[in-house]
This record gives sequence, C-alpha cells and structure tokens, in this order.
Amino acid sequence: MVRAGLPDWIDSDLLRDWPEDVRLIRIPDHPTAETAIDFWIPPLSPKAAVEVFSKLDGVKVVQSLLAGVDWLLPIVPPGVEVCDGQGLHNVATAEWVVAAILASLKYFPFYAGLQAAGSWSRRIEVNQAYRKLHGIERQFRPPVLVEELAGKTVLIVGYGSIGRSIEERLLPFQVNVVRVARGAREGVEPVSELRSLLPAADVVVLIVPLTAETTHMMGADELGLMKRGALLVNAARGPVVDTAALVDALGSGRIRAALDVTDPEPLPEGHPLWSAPNLLLTPHVAGSSPLFLVRGMAFAAAQLRRFIAGEPLLNVVTGEY
Repeated sequence: MVRAGLPDWIDSDLLRDWPEDVRLIRIPDHPTAETAIDFWIPPLSPKAAVEVFSKLDGVKVVQSLLAGVDWLLPIVPPGVEVCDGQGLHNVATAEWVVAAILASLKYFPFYAGLQAAGSWSRRIEVNQAYRKLHGIERQFRPPVLVEELAGKTVLIVGYGSIGRSIEERLLPFQVNVVRVARGAREGVEPVSELRSLLPAADVVVLIVPLTAETTHMMGADELGLMKRGALLVNAARGPVVDTAALVDALGSGRIRAALDVTDPEPLPEGHPLWSAPNLLLTPHVAGSSPLFLVRGMAFAAAQLRRFIAGEPLLNVVTGEY
C-alpha cells in the first residue's frame, strides 16, 4: 500500500475523494519521530518543510502545493521526483494582479487614506501626483482624479499558466497585451527582448519563477528603461526585482509599483519600501484564497492516482522549474 504523507492541519473534508488504497499519514510541522512514506505533500512554510523532510524516509515523489519550488529544490536529493502546484494559483493570483493594477490607476490607496482621515479635502492632490508622475506641466480641467486602464499596453513577463490567466482577465479592459517567456513562440517574445520591450509598456507584470536567470531581472537598468509613469507589478518572487534599485526608482518619482512579494520577506520594520512613494504593498497574499486548498488537494489526489497506476505525473520539475 502506498504511503502518502501530508501536513496534519489539512482538513479531513478535503480528503474525501482520495484513493482508498492509500495509507494517509498526517505529519506535524515539528515531527519528533522518523516516518517512512512514498508520496509527500510538504507544508507551505519552507522552514517547516526542511524540518519535516529531515524526518522522512523512502520519499519517491514530492508534490508541492505551490507553483514556485525554488525553496523546495535545495532540500530534495537527486532521484526524488518533484512536482509543482502549477495551475492551483491561477485564479486568485490573476485576480490580484488585475485588482492591483486597477487600485493603482484609480489611486485607491490614497483615497483609502482620505477615508480614514474623514475628509475628501485633499483629493485634488491626485491631479498633482498624476502630473508629477508623468512629467506633465500643463493643468487639467477638470482635474485628473483617476486613470483609465483601457488602451494601455501591458507587458506580461512570464507567460505560463498564471500569465495566460492574467491576460484572460485583462482583455475585457481593452488593453494591448505583450507576452514574454523564456523562449520565443508564436505570439510570445523571448526574455532576451525584455529591454527592448520595456519602454513601450504602461504596465509591467512579473510572474516568473525564481531562478538564477530571473534573479534581479528587473535591476536599475531595466527600471530605468520603463516609461515615465509606468506601473511595475510583481506577483512572482521578491528577488526578481533589485530592491535597492526599485527604492531609488520610486524615490525619483518616475515610476510606480504594486508588490505582493518583496526582498527581504517578510519586510522588516523600518525598511524603505514601507514609506516609498507611489507603491502599493500586500503581504504575499495573492494566492491565498479559500479555494486554494480545495484545488490543491484535488490535484494531489489525482497525482497520487497516477503514481499508484504507474502513469506519468504532471507538473514534473526539470532543472530549476
């Protein structure tokens, strides 16, 4: 009988459709005894995963529930098959990206601050912020109090399953989408062309895995190539962006950003990103919807059935992702 190990905090209701000929072994995040299993679903915390794996024996397959496995690969030895959670975060993450773009263009963080203060008297400051951000000297009558997404060019850097989901949700807003992936294919530009594409983009969305190639792919040079007033959206991993360079770029008033991930993470008290201008921050929440585990455990059960039947597994990680 196949032994499947999973975190002990996973609700039993999510396991109703699991194969019957499987021995489910619940493993705490801080195990004290060694456990032999064949198929492992690691906890979501990298620190807990390291601790748990040190107490496991016989693992043949590691099925992550997260799309990114940069934190997991270093602890898994050669010969163990690693599968990622590609597809499980598509809906929630794509919705976060669209929401972050709209919130930034509609100046919702600023208006939320006015609501908290109980007065709309400072709303005209949006007009001033817009002119400064875009380098426009002339006055607007009536004043600019929001921006429109329609007609803008959105550059999606990392055109995988989440990237496609983002595009699907953006197209009704009448945007022009430019796609970038590791390699060129029909309708998709190679990442080697990123620098040539940045100057024309109004919104740059980062949704790449964290690898040696993507670490600091948005550095000072790339940020400097962005159009004045453009929005950088990072829903990938914090180190994809050079934090020091981003702080400088935001401080210059040339660009703005919306980040669900940072480097370092969690963001320490007093870090300059907390007070950086033109920045919307959320604490790595884009994929954390109530339906995430529902989809995740259904996918893990399907993978387990494939493993039992000797069929090829999906989402097998080769190389860094």
